Parts: sequence; C-alpha cells; structure tokens
Amino acid sequence: MRVLLVKTSSLGDVIHTLPALTDAARAIPGIQFDWVVEEGFAEIPAWHPAVAQVIPVAIRRWRKNLWQTLKNGDWSRFKARLRETRYDLVIDAQGLLKSALLTRYVKAPVAGLDRDSAREPIACRFYDRLYAVPKDQHALERTRQLFAQALGYSVPAGLGDYGLDRAALADVVAQPYLLFLHGTTWASKHWPEADWRALTQRMADAGWAVRLPWGNDTERARAGRIVAGIASAAVLPKLNLAGVAKVIAGAQACVAVDTGLGHLAAALDVPTISLYGPTLPGRVGAYGRGQVHLCATGPDAGSGDRHKACFDGLDAERVGTELEALLLAPEAV
Repeated sequence: MRVLLVKTSSLGDVIHTLPALTDAARAIPGIQFDWVVEEGFAEIPAWHPAVAQVIPVAIRRWRKNLWQTLKNGDWSRFKARLRETRYDLVIDAQGLLKSALLTRYVKAPVAGLDRDSAREPIACRFYDRLYAVPKDQHALERTRQLFAQALGYSVPAGLGDYGLDRAALADVVAQPYLLFLHGTTWASKHWPEADWRALTQRMADAGWAVRLPWGNDTERARAGRIVAGIASAAVLPKLNLAGVAKVIAGAQACVAVDTGLGHLAAALDVPTISLYGPTLPGRVGAYGRGQVHLCATGPDAGSGDRHKACFDGLDAERVGTELEALLLAPEAV
C-alpha cells in the first residue's frame, strides 16, 4: 500500500506525526509513505523507515514571490512530482486550507479530519473521507487516531513510538554533555538569560560539559553571553537541522524552552526538561519517556501571549534541582 502524507509544518507538528507512521507500519506490513513537507524540515521524514520518498514543498518561500514561483517552474515541477506515483490514499494530517489544496493534484481518495476536528473547517471540502478526532487531547495522539481510522486499524496502547534510531544518529563523543536549547520564536517564550547562565554555571560546577546551539546571530550572541568565562561550557558551530539532531541524540539530557528542537529531543528519546511560561504543555508539549514539563506560576502563566513573558516560579534553582534528579533517573544513564 502506498500513501501520500501531507504534513508540511511546523517542526513540532512534523515530529508529532512520526508515531502515526510507526503505528501504521506495524499494523499494515509493507505500507510505504511519501511525505509532502516544507523544505526546511525535509530531513526529518527521511529518518523514519516507513517513508519511501520525501517531497519538499516551499509554501513559505513561494508565497513571498508568487510570480517568480510560477515563472521559474517551481510550482509546475512540484505538481508533476505529486503525479509521478500512484497512491492508494492521501492523508492530510495538517487540517488547513493550504495543505488541503495540495491534495487536489493527486488522483487518489483524500482522508482528513471532519469540520469539527480540523483546525480550519474549510479544508474538509477537499476530503473524500472525513474522520472525527476529539480536540481535547495531545496533537500527537490526534494524528495517531486519524491514521488508524483512515487506514483501518486500532491505535496501539501506550506511548507512541517515533520510530527513530537515536544511536544511529548520534556521534561518538569523548565526554558526556548537557545541551541547552535556548532559542525559540516567540519573544515571550525566552527563559531569562540570567537563569540560563546560572544554570550553566551550576551544572559546570557539578562537573558537566554544557553545549549551546544557535540558529541566527541573535541566538549566537546570547549563547556567547551565557557561557562566557565558564570553562566547560561552549557555543556550538553553525549546524543544519541534521547536525543539531546529531548533537541532541548524543546529549545526556537537554533543557529546552517551548521550541521545535525540544520536540526533536523527545522524539530521539533524550531526557529533557521543558520550560513553559506563556504556553501550556497539555496538547502540544514534549511527548515521550523522560520528559519533564516545568510550568511557570502567576496570573500570566499559560496566557498564550506572544509578547509578555512569564516565568514566575521557574528560576535556575528549580530547574537545576529537576535536572539533577532527571540525570539520576535510569533512562538518563
């Protein structure tokens, strides 16, 4: 059976789709998926053994210059690639108008969430098969349920399995290290820099090496200030997504703000402390074994405000204590 999956973005959403592939592969031997995904995340689907082809799409880039996209043939080539393979089914796991529109170019039945379940009900007009999945649960479990209904099997009990091989991705390192994932998109999700530095100093004093990745100049500068003068802490060189995945896979544990890389750490089964200020982990938090969610307190905690930070009650002392406990747990050994 050959299935085309449409799940284009974001990083966390893409990662949350992986366990559904594992469920399907175990329920239907020989099933293969081709995956339409944003070009910036195209490395991730290829890590899953049930994925035969990754079909990059560049909606984010193309919409900035629609005329150029049409003129240079990018859009035509993308549509042609969708038509190269005969599919038994298309699953739109995004539930948005932009993802539903992509399914129009494939000659196969299209399955998706019904209007009460999809993020954008208008997307349902493009589906041949509609499935109800309650919204009041984690996004990863919702995707598992959509796949199970669309492909005709029962969702396996227990935690979802991302299907990734941490050992195969990780580089061999001489010294165990901790990875601090400090970068995020919302200004309000940034944990205070002073707390990052205090936590780095605490773990360095305890004998740990600490590493910090970065994705842009602002993050690189912040990482430099956090590790300044701490001998066993260092800023990593510029890495692509695959490079960051290798560093995450090799870490003894991570500390992360609410960011896609935190979800990647969970997918790679790396014990992780995730810090939540203006957001809550209930429906989109890091999912997996060894995942600890620490939430701020105070009236603005969990407000969903993109601009107003709130990390009351979530200082370096509390995070450090939780991290030390996590490192003593069996899964961190």
